[in-house]
Amino acid sequence: MKQLIDVGEEVADALAEHRPVVALESTVIAHGLPYPANAETAIAIEKAVRDAGAVPATIGLARGKFVVGMDSAQIEEFATAGRIPKVSSRDIGPVLAGGGLGATTVASSIVAADLAGIPVFSTAGIGGVHRGAGETFDISADLVQFTRSRVAVVCAGAKSILDLGLTLEYLETLGVPVMGYRCDDFPAFYCRSSGFANPQRLDDLPAIAAALRGHWDAGLPGGALVTHPISEADALDSDHMEQVIAEALAAAEAAGVRGPAITPYLMKAVSQATEGASATANRAVLISTARVAGELAVAYADLNREQQ
Repeated sequence: MKQLIDVGEEVADALAEHRPVVALESTVIAHGLPYPANAETAIAIEKAVRDAGAVPATIGLARGKFVVGMDSAQIEEFATAGRIPKVSSRDIGPVLAGGGLGATTVASSIVAADLAGIPVFSTAGIGGVHRGAGETFDISADLVQFTRSRVAVVCAGAKSILDLGLTLEYLETLGVPVMGYRCDDFPAFYCRSSGFANPQRLDDLPAIAAALRGHWDAGLPGGALVTHPISEADALDSDHMEQVIAEALAAAEAAGVRGPAITPYLMKAVSQATEGASATANRAVLISTARVAGELAVAYADLNREQQ
């Protein structure tokens, strides 16, 4: 494992001392906002984790290894390099072998987090079952990876462009616990509610930490999903977003956009239709979710200390 992972000094010290750590992805740096906003957002996300009392561990691929806990120079490299491939779980081997840079998605980030022994990961919105998946079979690798990596994923639900009802159904089929932190409804990324209920609601983080510990102590595989919605002040209107997404999907179909190209196409179309409001909401939810993840990591570390 040491040959595959380069753990930053701060993260290594925290793990050795059983202090709370939160894993973070690097796709938001390499495929998110333009420079320098992408680097500034990455630093703001890390600050939110620190403010909650945990250590951030931003993850990427570089020179044949997972980098777990990027320093400022590495974040700057990912923010400015350009043309860094987006790496999901299936792409890890070839990118490691090639020795180049790779921006980790949710799926690949939790692979690295699990290898490093980090039990909490934060992202804005997970991938899921795409609309029209009955014909395309387009389902994000995130969902399957949740069954393989013992990591709790803290998020604001799944991306609004997806079929959120089918995403929840598929999570149930896979046996992935979905717990809403102080929210009855499964969030929809930019929007506070998808219109579907969270299977479980828990109103304090120590209870969620205990639920995670119980899941893993019972020998159940994989991790869990912990959802918390975007704030009311930053949220976008659900009805308006649904109209925007429907129009973007129709335009994508007419243009013949399919497969991996569909998500960036739709996200760009949504940003243009909302005149940048979706990008502002995206940044806000990345930061708020990171803060909740930091607080959960603290609660989980406290629970482990109490039980030792």
